[in-house]
Amino acid sequence: MSTLSELEIREMLPHLQRFALWLTRNPHSAEDLVQSCLEKAFTQERDLAARESLRSWLFSILYRQFIDGERRKRRYQRILSLFTGDESLVAASAEEMLINDDMLAMFSQLPVEQRALLLLISVEGLSYKEAAESLDIPLGTVMSRLSRARKQLQKWDEGASTSPALRRLK
Repeated sequence: MSTLSELEIREMLPHLQRFALWLTRNPHSAEDLVQSCLEKAFTQERDLAARESLRSWLFSILYRQFIDGERRKRRYQRILSLFTGDESLVAASAEEMLINDDMLAMFSQLPVEQRALLLLISVEGLSYKEAAESLDIPLGTVMSRLSRARKQLQKWDEGASTSPALRRLK
C-alpha cells in the first residue's frame, strides 16, 4: 500500500474518532485532532510506503499530534500563569474531569501512555506489534505498560489503595 484512498480513510475514520475522543475527552477537540491527523497523513503520504499498516500509521500520527498538543497546552498555561499569577490555570487538566461511570473514571486515571495502549489493543483490536509500531515504542514496552495498566485497574477495581505502599528496606 503506497497511497491513501478515500475508501480506506472512510473505513478508518470511526476508529480514529473514537481513539481521539478517548484521548481528549472532548468531542470538539477530538474532531480537531482527527482533522489534524489526516492533514498530516496526506502531507506525509510518502512515509506510508515504509510502514506495514495504514491503520497503525494513522494511529501513530494521531497519538503524536495529541502528545504535541498537550505539551503546547501545558507550556501555554505555564506562561499564562506567570503573567496572570493564576496557579489554577496550571493545575487544571482533563484528568480532573468528573466521569460518572466508575470504570471509566479508573481508566481515565491511568497515564496517557497506558490508556493509549489499552485503547489500541483492547478497543481497536491492534496486535501488540501494530500498537508498538503506532506508538513508536519497543514491543517489550508495550507488554510491560499493558501489564502495569491492567494490574492498576484490577487494584482500583478491588478497592485497593492507589497510593504506593511504603516498606522498610535494610
